[in-house]
Amino acid sequence: MSGSLVSVDYPVQGCARLTLNRAESKNALSRALRKELTSTLDGFNGDDRARVVILTGAGTAFCAGLDLKELGSASSSDVLGFNDISLNPVAALGRLSSPTIAAVNGPAITGGFELALACDIIVCSRTARFADTHARVGILPTWGLSQRLSRAIGPYRARELSLTGNFLSPERAELFGLVNRVVEPDVLQAEVIALAEAMLTVVPSALRSYKKLINDGLQLTLHEALALEAEVATLSAQSVVMNDVEQRRHEVLARAKQQATNLPI
Repeated sequence: MSGSLVSVDYPVQGCARLTLNRAESKNALSRALRKELTSTLDGFNGDDRARVVILTGAGTAFCAGLDLKELGSASSSDVLGFNDISLNPVAALGRLSSPTIAAVNGPAITGGFELALACDIIVCSRTARFADTHARVGILPTWGLSQRLSRAIGPYRARELSLTGNFLSPERAELFGLVNRVVEPDVLQAEVIALAEAMLTVVPSALRSYKKLINDGLQLTLHEALALEAEVATLSAQSVVMNDVEQRRHEVLARAKQQATNLPI
């Protein structure tokens, strides 16, 4: 849509790509952009055109975080909208049943870092940079950065990044296990689309349910998570048709043979 702050396209059937469309502001999260992104993400729940969702940024940045110019000219802290669910795209990513891929095409700073962390998979280009500058601007995170980052890379590394505001290179981000892979800028979109296509070839009902099982289990102790897995798997098995499983087994074997000399991961 012309003039939209969030551009939506469908690079392959079943995959929606959302592009933050404020390139002139490094895709800074203005109040209007936050509202549009949250609404767009919520609108994708149950939409078969968006069985996988890619999030990326226009221009040279993924997202520079909250729009500090907008904040600086505001008369009160209400512009932050921390208690307004319609202005929280990170919470919307959490509500989305479809797997999400962050295609980090450039700097992902503070709120932009939080957007990437809220996605299920992160692929970044060599031009990407990550930073948590909350402490440097004097605003504490409310979208989960203080908790998600430490769980992703460990508390010692997370404290160093958050308490200094230093930038993290894509190579070190990969070393830390923060991103799935680092690719050249000109192949980033092709890489994430290929990843989405691979996801779209699995059993459709399993795509969303498996994501939910993994993410729900991460909120629990290992003992509780194993019990959850057993409960969910038992319920799921009641609808499995064994003839379908046998057919899929042959498909898995054929795919394994095809990938044997060119493993994707």
